[in-house]
Amino acid sequence: MTTTPVVRVLGDLAHAGSHARTVACDCPPPRVLADRPDGTVVRSGPVVAKAHAPDTDRPALASRIALAAAPLLAGILLPPLPVPAPLQAPETAAPPAPGRPAGAPPAALPGVTPDGRPVSLWPHGEPVDPSDPDAAPWEEAGALLARLHRAPPPHPLPPMRGPAKAARAVARMRAARPGDPDTAPVLAAWRGLPAWARDEAPANGLRARFVCHGDLHLGQLVRHPAPHGPWLLIDVDDAGLGDPAWDLARPAAWYAAGLLAPEVWLRFLDAYRAAGGPAVRAEGDPWPDLDVAARALTVQTAALAFAKSAAEGRSPDEVEQLMIDACVRIASLPPELTPELSS
Repeated sequence: MTTTPVVRVLGDLAHAGSHARTVACDCPPPRVLADRPDGTVVRSGPVVAKAHAPDTDRPALASRIALAAAPLLAGILLPPLPVPAPLQAPETAAPPAPGRPAGAPPAALPGVTPDGRPVSLWPHGEPVDPSDPDAAPWEEAGALLARLHRAPPPHPLPPMRGPAKAARAVARMRAARPGDPDTAPVLAAWRGLPAWARDEAPANGLRARFVCHGDLHLGQLVRHPAPHGPWLLIDVDDAGLGDPAWDLARPAAWYAAGLLAPEVWLRFLDAYRAAGGPAVRAEGDPWPDLDVAARALTVQTAALAFAKSAAEGRSPDEVEQLMIDACVRIASLPPELTPELSS
């Protein structure tokens, strides 16, 4: 196991949370599940410890973790575990971010690592098996999203971070490939999006009032209790109020690019509609409701493909190229298909 200071702290926290400190054990060493600049995740037995990004808006993260803990969201979001007292950060540890909603959420800020990164603890859940695509829980994902979108906010929430992440991906591409003409279709598709989808203006008020996950993909679902409990959504780092179409946008973009089979897309969409999801109309063509968000996720994916391939000294692979090619088509479209989605 990588033994950076953050990984050691997270391993100790997860292990301490897995059973009483007075119990002797022969537990296996903690295991690193992810170690990226935006998050380090370590598991010990039934507990997972996460160190969030160093530049995390801590009051906003506290609000998001409180969302996962809210009884109203039980059975939809995986609830957090308490952070041990020595790591509890005082509520004065970080000033409120500009634009933070008035009113504190009913939860303390997460703990911090010795180097100041916010920490949260979570129960371990059984993730989707990538080797068994036929068993992927598309229907469950659609139904969970619908329930999330229909839930009233239990306390003031920050904006959903989907558009901000898309803007960050484009900035990362520009930095990795400055002046590269191959990126022109991606930048043209980006410029053709309305301002709200580029994180340059608030979303339409009627579309921006729903509780959203902000980064939906199959890696954000686990069974809890593992391994056969119900499916729940995890990772609330990007959750908040926003346009619920954003949570359907990644599978919609994959479908439009030919990466997701039509029958799988319909399973997901039909389950969302059957559960009363508000992101799309109940019947008929859903694309006017999904178009802008799907385009934005296509651009985000293509931009990350360019950035990652540059960092690895290679050309985009076949799947990445499909998303880049989709940007060529997107660049020729008007900013929005319908007036009700205007920024």
